[in-house]
Amino acid sequence: MILHVDMDAYYASVEERDDPALVGKPVVVGGTAEGRGVVAAASYAARKFGVHSAMSAARAKRLCPQAIFIRPRMQHYAAIAREIRGIFERYTPLIEPLSLDEAFLDVTGSEALFGSSETIARRIKEQIREELQLVASVGVAPNKFLAKIASDLRKPDGFVVVPADGVEAFLDPLPVGRIWGVGKVTGRVFETLAIRTIGQLRALSSDELVSRFGSSGEHYWRLARGIDDRAVVPDREAKSISHETTFPEDIDDQEVLRSWLVELVEQVGRRLRRHDLRGRTVDLKVRFSDFRIITRSVTLPEPTNVTQQLVTAGLDLLDHRLPPKHLPVRLLGFGVSGFDRSGKTQRLLFDDTARSRQSDLDRVSDQIAQKFGLSALRRAKGMEHSDE
Repeated sequence: MILHVDMDAYYASVEERDDPALVGKPVVVGGTAEGRGVVAAASYAARKFGVHSAMSAARAKRLCPQAIFIRPRMQHYAAIAREIRGIFERYTPLIEPLSLDEAFLDVTGSEALFGSSETIARRIKEQIREELQLVASVGVAPNKFLAKIASDLRKPDGFVVVPADGVEAFLDPLPVGRIWGVGKVTGRVFETLAIRTIGQLRALSSDELVSRFGSSGEHYWRLARGIDDRAVVPDREAKSISHETTFPEDIDDQEVLRSWLVELVEQVGRRLRRHDLRGRTVDLKVRFSDFRIITRSVTLPEPTNVTQQLVTAGLDLLDHRLPPKHLPVRLLGFGVSGFDRSGKTQRLLFDDTARSRQSDLDRVSDQIAQKFGLSALRRAKGMEHSDE
């Protein structure tokens, strides 16, 4: 069985935990409303006013004038995320992180030691609450697709189990928009077909779906039946390491996109260094408002896990390799592949001083975060400084 563990309003919840005076108040983590700040996270109290991640801080301020704006402490959040991962590792080595605040866990082989998958999931949820004073929503299901839907259904503080013999009963009443890849455009097509639930979608044959949606039709047919064969792949075994985020509202501000990309790159860089991996290929993934997806890649002269080198390559792809005057962006992703697992690094005839300094900065920053959990070193880009 697969668990999907998703921390509720993670950044904002950490700030509330560290300062109890914030509990119950509309907390917005991100840049300031006076500049070009971006909302990185919003507490549930702020979400009641329509505030959500990825919107401009200025708009968040208009929606919720009484909001309390807090600058992100990414190293602090990353240090706590390592503590959360430590709890996961008590039960299984098969952990696939999706971001700082969510991960898939395969606990199939752990049941003989720790009890049923439901028991393991409850223990993880309880230990996160007791040891870290944070709340996680957990989905338990036979595969990734079902587990992720389950974790999202009863947020915050959700816990949903999908038994192997109850997949169709779980899926059938859910709106068709729960199917991965079904957005506004595809949703309108299903609406014209009087298909509003996954159960109604399941009544269509594979041939009917393929004739209307091409290769995506087979994808919809499989997921409507709860079929998802993807394995949980730990970072150390992955052929690529990536992060992506889907925005609640489409973004057409290039500076906002740059800020989000820097955060994605920093998370990927930390994961690469944690497993002593270096990659040669940098990948950018973009889904536009019409749900068209494009990817752009660049091959670096040598493998790297230096954050600044990855940031430079990623921003170059974002700034210069997308179509001119493109549509607003719904999803942004960044990844690194082409790993060199030899553990060796190429020595240059003349030392690249700038690269060496950046590598030292990454190492010191990682050490400080691991030891102190404080944002003592910050990169002068990204959401932390997006209002500058």
